[in-house]
Amino acid sequence: MTPHIGLELKTVIIFTALAMLGLVIDLFAHRADKPVSIKAASFWTLFWIAIGTSFGIFLYYYYSADVAALYFTGYALEMSLSVDNLFSIMAVFSWFGVKSGYTHRVLYWGIIGAVIFRLLFVLVGTALFALGAYVEIVFALLVALSAILMMTKKENEEISDFSAHPAYRLVKFFIPLYPKIFGHNFFISKKQVEQELLKEENKGITLKRKGHFFATPLFLCLAIVETSDLMFAFDSVPAVIAVSKDPFIVYSCMIFAIMGLRSMYFILDALKNTLVHLEKAVIALLFFIAFKLFASASLHLFGFGIEVGIQESLVVIASVLAIGIVSSLIFKGNKETK
Repeated sequence: MTPHIGLELKTVIIFTALAMLGLVIDLFAHRADKPVSIKAASFWTLFWIAIGTSFGIFLYYYYSADVAALYFTGYALEMSLSVDNLFSIMAVFSWFGVKSGYTHRVLYWGIIGAVIFRLLFVLVGTALFALGAYVEIVFALLVALSAILMMTKKENEEISDFSAHPAYRLVKFFIPLYPKIFGHNFFISKKQVEQELLKEENKGITLKRKGHFFATPLFLCLAIVETSDLMFAFDSVPAVIAVSKDPFIVYSCMIFAIMGLRSMYFILDALKNTLVHLEKAVIALLFFIAFKLFASASLHLFGFGIEVGIQESLVVIASVLAIGIVSSLIFKGNKETK
């Protein structure tokens, strides 16, 4: 039987304290909008992994090894599934011409939205799973479909024009736009815009709409990143819930994984042409999760099937990830020339 811990007060307090402490330290350290080097990104990635691991260790001693295994399995799964979403975000930053000093700011505020939306998705998802084994079959099909879509995606398939993105159009509909990045500001006032238009290099800029404040391309970038994460949640949340149906375990492992991925973004950006087989590992994991869900549902409904245990799931996920990373380093391929 899969363990459930519910909303035990001490556990909720420790989770909240660790998450808030990490966010405050991170925000203070990156307040100057300086570009994040690989060395700094590695340090902050280890910092967030340490925080996430600390909570897992707490679960081990306060509850049991099975609860900790559920947490670490979901943590590793969310980290691996999020890689593909990070590569999509790289394309967004590239199209908007966002400097590396500002990417951390966009990713940081993107986390705030992820914290809220993940909570809603987890609550709805776990409630649906509680309806019975037939729901597990539906979720298994959804996860398998996500894997198939990743397999059929063209190698160099990227959005070349984000001006047609729904989030871009929605912001443009409600808020006047200023077409140039203005420091790290998401919005600027009418007075600031008027001052900018007086500058010689901005003589050719014409504003289609006027207002008391204007959204900058950095806010448009944030809106698209949030939308991308929201769509990604449709894939990742069912997969992680398949590991543990306890809402708090699912939510905590997802949040700590997402927080660490903001720092890992800068490492992945430098290694995007190196980790050529990592996406194949992610696809394999999605098929494994789909099989786990279907086999469990079949066992309960028809009497034949298997129940993949907590420890076995953790071993499979860790092994597949390791194979994907090691094979990328050994068999580097030639991705950039394809």
